[in-house]
Amino acid sequence: MPSYEDPYQAAHQLGTRFHAFLTAGDWDGIRSLLTDDATWTLPGDNTISGTAVGADAVVERARKIASYGLDFRLLHILVSRENMALSLHNTARRGDLRLDEHLATVCRLRDGRIASIETYLSDVPGMNAFFV
Repeated sequence: MPSYEDPYQAAHQLGTRFHAFLTAGDWDGIRSLLTDDATWTLPGDNTISGTAVGADAVVERARKIASYGLDFRLLHILVSRENMALSLHNTARRGDLRLDEHLATVCRLRDGRIASIETYLSDVPGMNAFFV
């Protein structure tokens, strides 16, 4: 069984904490996991697309996404030699609009924190329609 000092276990725990803070709306918790210069890039052409630059902007991005009432179902936490990714199934309803997307949120790590996030989506047109 790996110890906490194992970099794979540490990356996995970082992913677990990120997801837990996101689902709980713990914005200070998310902030504590980020480097000051963290970025988050999302595809599409909608209110959450593009790149958020800086830890405070990344937290605001998370807050905005959550404000749409998403259910962030964690499927897997994936680790590489140096980074971590969350495999998620996000769903939500807003009026007649329905969001149902699978995504990978790839986190590049630096000094035990998240330095950049890039999200890959299964349904960019659906995301564009939902996040208006």
